[in-house]
Amino acid sequence: MKPLSAHLSRTAVAMLGGAVIATVISAAVPSTTSEAAAAQSAQNTPGGRPAPPPVPCGPQGQLPATLSKNVDGKSRCFELRIYTVDASRVGTGNFKGGINELHQRFREKEVAIFQKHGAEILGVWQQMDNPNTLVWMLAYRDRAHRDDVWAKFGADPEWTALRTKYPVPVSASTFMMSAADYSPMK
Repeated sequence: MKPLSAHLSRTAVAMLGGAVIATVISAAVPSTTSEAAAAQSAQNTPGGRPAPPPVPCGPQGQLPATLSKNVDGKSRCFELRIYTVDASRVGTGNFKGGINELHQRFREKEVAIFQKHGAEILGVWQQMDNPNTLVWMLAYRDRAHRDDVWAKFGADPEWTALRTKYPVPVSASTFMMSAADYSPMK
């Protein structure tokens, strides 16, 4: 069976409240946390290439013509994140747990911190064909709102304390999406 990320190269499907929700992905290639960090690092170094612009998402009117044809005018910005725990590091350094520790971090406070800063958490899932993987989806008004939420989340002292308490090494894949004009979820 192919990993979930292979199935998400052009569309994403989520089960929410028993309804299948399809959305259009605004970029065929996922942007990962490490790619974003590398791009930022290159931008800040002499002779480095400028970072690519952020992947757009949100309502049709905020998207370039090449991406907006099938997007709803009232779409929110959706973000699908896939976190896979680095199982080879379980029991090393401060990292004592595994996927259960990541779930506990989410359960205890991570979801609440995102909500405090304005993100809507649509769902959090345990991937069944890869038990070291947590999948979650967030929604924002638009891309600018998403960037604001993440800036506030990253600066929040509660997040600093939480990630210190649960230092779970993960690889992250991120998919930015806008709802298709026929999608039940906008």
